[in-house]
Amino acid sequence: MSNDIESGKPGPLFEDFLREQGTYEETTEQAIKRVIAFQLAEVMKEQSITKVEMARRLETSRSQLDRLLDPDDGNVTIATLVRAAKAVGRSIKLELA
Repeated sequence: MSNDIESGKPGPLFEDFLREQGTYEETTEQAIKRVIAFQLAEVMKEQSITKVEMARRLETSRSQLDRLLDPDDGNVTIATLVRAAKAVGRSIKLELA
């Protein structure tokens, strides 16, 4: 295997590949959910908030909170994300690109 860098023009973007495969939207949605779940879990850890306490703050069950924190569960509403962010003193920022 050679370590030489091949010169020439760059290849297509990964986004272009996903669009060609017809999976761009689904993949993007999954990535966003994973990032938000990770960020929420990290803030909870930083603030020493247990799952039991977080569920209490959200006025929901622990199993509902587990679904929110599950990076592979994409069935979370924006309203739930906003409530969760407020529960840890944060906010959600959405924008159209």
